[in-house]
Amino acid sequence: MAEDDKALVAAPEEVAGRAAHAEVEPLPDPRACPNFDRLAVIYRWMELATFGPWLHRTRCAFLNRLADRRRALVIGDGDGRFAAQLLRAHPAIAIDAVDASPAMLRALVRRARFHAARVAPYVADARRWQPVAKTYDLVVTHFFLDCLTTDEVWRLAETVRGAVAEGSLWVVSEFAIPRNRFGKFVARPLVAALYFAFGALTGLRIRRLPDYAAALRGAGFALVNRRTWLSGLLTSELWTVSSGSALARDPDARERHERHPQGPKPASHSGDFGATEAVP
Repeated sequence: MAEDDKALVAAPEEVAGRAAHAEVEPLPDPRACPNFDRLAVIYRWMELATFGPWLHRTRCAFLNRLADRRRALVIGDGDGRFAAQLLRAHPAIAIDAVDASPAMLRALVRRARFHAARVAPYVADARRWQPVAKTYDLVVTHFFLDCLTTDEVWRLAETVRGAVAEGSLWVVSEFAIPRNRFGKFVARPLVAALYFAFGALTGLRIRRLPDYAAALRGAGFALVNRRTWLSGLLTSELWTVSSGSALARDPDARERHERHPQGPKPASHSGDFGATEAVP
């Protein structure tokens, strides 16, 4: 076995030690925490076979808007293709990468290659992890929030809000179900099929998209830009926070949402393959 491979095999113990300093709570019952380890090697090929380049294009939609960021919290990035591209594009940025899958984190560190020194990996369930820093100016969750319930996204958003400052950005990429015929007859069955497949492969128990937008708004974030692809099936959003305006945290937002749930806000869409919407 090559020395680099040995280092990667040893990575779970090393990152577990780092995680201990981050006051990580024990992982929940494995039955409730999906296991993506077995998909780490084939994840890229599964994605290309089902959606071609579109998921990665969605992840990178706002990459050029992140040049001034210095410390990023990247949660559930899978095999690390976005993290690697972020590191290559912006040499001044450092990443704290959080994932419950040691195999996915090893893939992420391997993919970072010469930039791996700027990656601090943490094996942890993001639902219980407490940030090691209070100075993140960028948060990234690509196709991760759909693995959580709405209530879990609320708790995560509140935790993240305590670790970012005014002007910080949160990039979210997700599937969406537009409220039109395409959403009803194409997007909804497709999303249901994806949940079924990942449930069978990883033990994921979630079966519906969470209302992450309500959670982010309730934690004090505001949507500033949105891009969509494939008639609204895929969406990438840029959120920001400002403690000195109406975007400040709303402690009563969750209670209001529970009394009057509206469901996930549908992504805007067009008949084209892509659309951009600036949000005032």
